[in-house]
Amino acid sequence: MACYNEVAMPNTTWKFYTRPADAWEAMLADCALARERIDVEQYIFGNDVIGKRFMALLRKKNAEGVAVRIMCDAVGSFNLLNSGIEKILAAEGITIKFFNPIQPWRVGNIASWFLRNHRKLLLIDKTTAYTGGVGLEDRMENWRDTAVRMSGPVVDEMQSDFNQMWGLIPSRKFSSLQPVFRAGEDFSFLTNSPRFRRRYIYRDLRKNIRAAKKYIYLTSPYFVPSLNLFTSLQGAARRGVDVRLLLSEASDVRIADIATGSYFLLALHAGIKIYLYDRSTVFHAKMGVIDDAWGSVGSANIDNLSLLLNFEGNIISSHPEFIAELKQGFVDDLARAKEVTKVEWARRPLTLKIMETLTWPIHGIL
Repeated sequence: MACYNEVAMPNTTWKFYTRPADAWEAMLADCALARERIDVEQYIFGNDVIGKRFMALLRKKNAEGVAVRIMCDAVGSFNLLNSGIEKILAAEGITIKFFNPIQPWRVGNIASWFLRNHRKLLLIDKTTAYTGGVGLEDRMENWRDTAVRMSGPVVDEMQSDFNQMWGLIPSRKFSSLQPVFRAGEDFSFLTNSPRFRRRYIYRDLRKNIRAAKKYIYLTSPYFVPSLNLFTSLQGAARRGVDVRLLLSEASDVRIADIATGSYFLLALHAGIKIYLYDRSTVFHAKMGVIDDAWGSVGSANIDNLSLLLNFEGNIISSHPEFIAELKQGFVDDLARAKEVTKVEWARRPLTLKIMETLTWPIHGIL
């Protein structure tokens, strides 16, 4: 299914897209209708066909008087950074900022290679927002991914978070980022940053895993969690919680696939069920549901890179209908996935087992 129907609740609407090509068309259509402002925050903004379609529309809307701001990660959007687009946009009155560039004199600073802005946000007229795992690059067109279109009070949170990041880019003082929470709301935009006390997505995920009583369904293309997070999942399975992980059989990052496999026997022995999505397409969705009480969708993977070293953003919801849609999406995806068994996994080639073991020392940066 390419997308789910739009659902409306008091003050809030949402619509899920499960294929980047469909999400792109919806984004472009909403941008074309913008009257006041368009803000783009993207880890990957390609200098290719789809990237140029978005860029052409943004320039057109700017010429019509719509304020446009573009914020890209300097590593994820490296091709755009080196395309010369910055001067072209500046001449037209559009500001584009690149997050944490790796300049020649900073190559020796290992930290500059990490601490990436992995968030994906599109904000239109302060009323409509998109987020999820969908980047803007041709190769992603037919991946299995998830984006969600939101309206309602949560858009204000997303806008505030964008504004903060936009203002801090020149100073690189990202540790001062402060999330905006609306107490009592069914939806929030939870952010994550490398600073220990700012890892809100990581802490919220662990808290809900520890409190789970019935089930934990998590979806991620890469699974290289911290030992604390992995231990929480093992503990939940051992106390009788139905813990299921839906992962990629073959992602776009081979080393991550090998590291992911290094957890499987430990997980299976604890009673965690593992499913691998059909390798005929790249599986890139990042979602989770726990006990019909907590749902999450956004940019964060279940790995150390996302949860401990990057800037991320996820929609977190306690709304029953939103959670039900996420849960149904998980069930639908299982139809294209194969369950991993202990016997089958133990039979994999010895060379692969050795490679998996060798990844353990670098799990902290994967």
